[in-house]
Amino acid sequence: MKRTLMASAVALTLAGPVAAEHGGTYAFDRDGAHQFVTFEISHLGFSTMFGRFNDFDGQFVFDEANPANSAVQVTLKTASVDTNHAERDRHLRNEDFLHVSRHPEASFRSTGVEVLGDDGKEAKVTGDLTIRGVTREVTLDVQMVGHGKDPWGGYRMGFDAQTEFALKDFGIPMDLGPASERVKLVISVEGIRQ
Repeated sequence: MKRTLMASAVALTLAGPVAAEHGGTYAFDRDGAHQFVTFEISHLGFSTMFGRFNDFDGQFVFDEANPANSAVQVTLKTASVDTNHAERDRHLRNEDFLHVSRHPEASFRSTGVEVLGDDGKEAKVTGDLTIRGVTREVTLDVQMVGHGKDPWGGYRMGFDAQTEFALKDFGIPMDLGPASERVKLVISVEGIRQ
């Protein structure tokens, strides 16, 4: 819950041969809807429940001279949670889970990037994830999907990222049993260089 957030946290990770040509600030492709923040959690140990946040935005800055100095920030509207079931979504918005009336936004802001491997296409992005007004440090495993010129004269980079955390770490009081204590967050974004 969060992609985020955070991102989205995505990005931030290229090194080596791409670094000299592709630096800059990239805005998430919100208008084209080439961005997703999804989550999955066990439903009482019987099945897996999937959901997403429909309203979020962010950007990443890739430092071409030193990719480890790159940064990402993401903000999402918690009321946009969508599990394809209206009654469940209402429950997720109330005080048992996201408490959206008191905490309408969740966010991720990176604090560090560790580039992995020789090709620089993988990284661990550490940052502050805030949900329900509680901020915790999380680390996202990030994979670059691709980069290059688009058909409209722009330049894009795309990343997938994921992390996992315990609901109780962010003050979510609902106890769904031991099989449902942790949630997996998956973030996929396409950034357009500004």
